[in-house]
Amino acid sequence: MTSAETARVESLRRISELEYILIGDLRDLLESPIDDQNLRWISAVLDALLETLPKQFELKQQGGFMHEVLEVQPNWECHVTSLEVEHAQMCDRLHQLRMKLPNAVKVEFMARTLRIELKGWTQAFVAYNRRESRLLQTAMNLEVGCGD
Repeated sequence: MTSAETARVESLRRISELEYILIGDLRDLLESPIDDQNLRWISAVLDALLETLPKQFELKQQGGFMHEVLEVQPNWECHVTSLEVEHAQMCDRLHQLRMKLPNAVKVEFMARTLRIELKGWTQAFVAYNRRESRLLQTAMNLEVGCGD
């Protein structure tokens, strides 16, 4: 592994750890009572996620997104493409939810609705990460037998 590749892997590890912490913080904040201070913290966490997620994906794309999977399972390109599209959609959705937040501070009903939407987003994002990991693990562990 080259020094550039080692640095990329280390950066990706740090960003993934930060993402994990931010998602945990967001979940905790969404369980807390709604007030102005809580919504300000949610805003800060969302801003950090909106900065972190694109950086993480950019690092994953260097050398080709899920290239490890495509090296051993080239016919799985549709699965990899699906994950790329889903990641972009999740980032867009998070941005939309973040844009709703300033209005939610003034209207308690909107804040409650936003809380539900953000909980749904965090669950979807965790599920996305699981699918990404599962695809990588399956590709690496799949043994295709040969016929006689």
